[in-house]
Amino acid sequence: MAAGRTYRERVLVLDKTKLRETDLIYTLLARDGRQIRAVGKGARKPGSRLAARCEVGCTVDMLIARGRSLDVVAEATLVCAPFGAAPELDVLSAGAAIVDVARACCFEDAEDPFVFPITERALAVLGGSDGALDGAHLDLLVAAYVFKLLAHLGYYPDFSACVLCGDADVSYFSATAGGLVCASCASSVAGAEEVDATLVGWFRALMSLRFDDLAGANIDAPTAALLLAFSHAWAATHLDVRLRALEFLLGV
Repeated sequence: MAAGRTYRERVLVLDKTKLRETDLIYTLLARDGRQIRAVGKGARKPGSRLAARCEVGCTVDMLIARGRSLDVVAEATLVCAPFGAAPELDVLSAGAAIVDVARACCFEDAEDPFVFPITERALAVLGGSDGALDGAHLDLLVAAYVFKLLAHLGYYPDFSACVLCGDADVSYFSATAGGLVCASCASSVAGAEEVDATLVGWFRALMSLRFDDLAGANIDAPTAALLLAFSHAWAATHLDVRLRALEFLLGV
């Protein structure tokens, strides 16, 4: 295989799609933020080493050959499997939601070095060293990832004051308006949802705290579920795509 036609890249596996009888198309996130689509030949054959090393959510060191329409995976070495060998359904669901959002936020010809490290770190904290995170903290981490990543892309939510008038007394959330709004302005915003002071505090914490801090935060399941629902509304509104894995997580 000619050296000029191959390149080595550390990637996150975001998705895999069946191709013909034994192959898979991998959707990958490179360290520079580009999306790469590459064929794993024979990945669906029984006992394939490639399939075992390239599960969704894993960090993989790949040697990739350039192709006419799709690249081809020549070699793959597993670097990190954040969910371990036998992850629970709730952890897998949360991880799938994160990579689903990441896939919607990266493109083949657009470099953005921020996307890879934040996604890799979110998945690492999600899996945890012992898989001890409960459902509330899984929801909280996914919500934080959504708001943090979209804020970086330019869809920054204003949780400091009313986005319409600047009033510090906020009690409603609106994805279309751009964040939190006061009761007076909410009357003119279709779909604005009322939130209490606890939720307002958590909105601000999602933007200011690290994933590791959020993983140890004291939060109840109903509050975390509401934050996840609001993060889904934010992503669906501003990315204008259907995020099926995130929708599934909302129903788990």
